[in-house]
Amino acid sequence: MSNRLRVALLIESSRGFGRRLLRGITAYGRTHGHWAFFHEERELATPLPKNLKQWRPDGMIARLASNELVRQVRALGLPTVDLSCKYDMPGIPSLTSDNAALGRLAVEHFLDRGFRRFAYCGLPGIPFSARQEAGFQEALAARGFRADCFRGRKLPGAAGLAKVEADAMHRAGDLADWLRGLPKPLAVLACSDVRGQQVVTVCEQAGIAVPDEVAVLGIDNDDVQCDLCNPSLSSIDPNVERIAYETAALLDRMMHGAEPPPIRVLVPPRGIVTRGSTDVLAIADREVAEAIRFVRQNAFQPDAGIEEILARLNFSRSTLKRWFHKWLGRSPREEIARLRLSRAQELLAATTLPLDEIARRCGFEHMESMCRMVKRMTGQTSGEYRKAQSSK
Repeated sequence: MSNRLRVALLIESSRGFGRRLLRGITAYGRTHGHWAFFHEERELATPLPKNLKQWRPDGMIARLASNELVRQVRALGLPTVDLSCKYDMPGIPSLTSDNAALGRLAVEHFLDRGFRRFAYCGLPGIPFSARQEAGFQEALAARGFRADCFRGRKLPGAAGLAKVEADAMHRAGDLADWLRGLPKPLAVLACSDVRGQQVVTVCEQAGIAVPDEVAVLGIDNDDVQCDLCNPSLSSIDPNVERIAYETAALLDRMMHGAEPPPIRVLVPPRGIVTRGSTDVLAIADREVAEAIRFVRQNAFQPDAGIEEILARLNFSRSTLKRWFHKWLGRSPREEIARLRLSRAQELLAATTLPLDEIARRCGFEHMESMCRMVKRMTGQTSGEYRKAQSSK
C-alpha cells in the first residue's frame, strides 16, 4: 500500500446531505495522510463506475442503496464503510444518526413550544424514514404521547428516494386531507427537509397556518431546502460532517488492518436550527403564552430573577409555577437555568470568548456559577466541554 491512500467515494453530490458528507470525508483526508479521491457525479442507486477497478482504490466509502451495488462492492474485496444503512452487511459497517436521540430532540423541541398533539410525515419504503419514525414514537411514548403517521402510497418495485419524493409531491392532495383531519394545534416531524418543505407548501395551499396551526420540523438542515418554503423550515442538524469524519477515521483504521466494528455505529445529532416553521408557542391561554415568552426573552439579562418576572407579569409565584409545570414540565427558575446553560454551551462550542464574557452574555452573575452548572449538567469543566466540542 502506497503512502498516499486512494479512496473511492460513491456518494451523490446533488443533495446537500451528500455534499456535507463529502466535505467531512475530505477534511479528514487532508489532515491524515493527504488521501487521493475517486468521485463521479451519481444518483444514489447508480451501479459501480466502470473505470473504478483501473484506479485501484485502497478503500471505499459508499452509500449502498441497492442490492446490485452491494454485490458489486463486495466483489471488489476492499475495506468499505457504508453511509446509507439500508442493509445489515457483516464486514461492511455503517455509520448513521442516532434516531433515538434525534426523536428525543424533536419531542423536547415541540414540548418546549407547548404542543401536545404530534404527527410524523415520512416516505413509504424508505428505510431511514422508518427508523426516524420509530425513534420519534419511542421518545413520545416515554413522555406519554403518540404520533399520527402519514407515509403515502408505496411505489411498486425498488423505487429510489428521488422518485418516491416526486410521487409524494404529485399526491399532495392525500397529504392535505390527512393534515386537515388532524386536531390542531399540531406538531409535525418530517423525515427530511424535502418532505418538510412539502408539508409547509401543502399547508399553505390548504389554508392551514404554519406555525400557528401546524408547526413543521425537518431533518438534515439543508439551508437551501429550508429556505424554499414560507415560512422557512426549522430542521434537525444530524451532524453530517461528524458522521463523515468518523466514517473516514474508521476506514483509515480498516485500511491499516483493523477489524471492522459491529454493523452499525450511531452518531448523535448536533441540535436544532429554529426557523419560522416552529417559531410559536402552541398555548391557547394568551396570558400563559405571553408569560413564557417573557421569561425566555429576558432569561439572559443579569437581573432576570423570579421577583422581577412576577412584578412585570402581575402573577403570583404559585400561579406562574403551576402554569410552567403544566406546559413545560418545569418551574420558571428551571426554565431560566436551562436557557442559560444552553446558550453557554453554544458559545463555548462556537466561539473563543473568555469564560467571564460568556457568563455575562448568558446572564450569570458570576463566572463560577456558570462553570458549576456546566460541570453539573455535562460532567465536564467548561474548558473540557469547549475542547471536546471543537474536535467534532
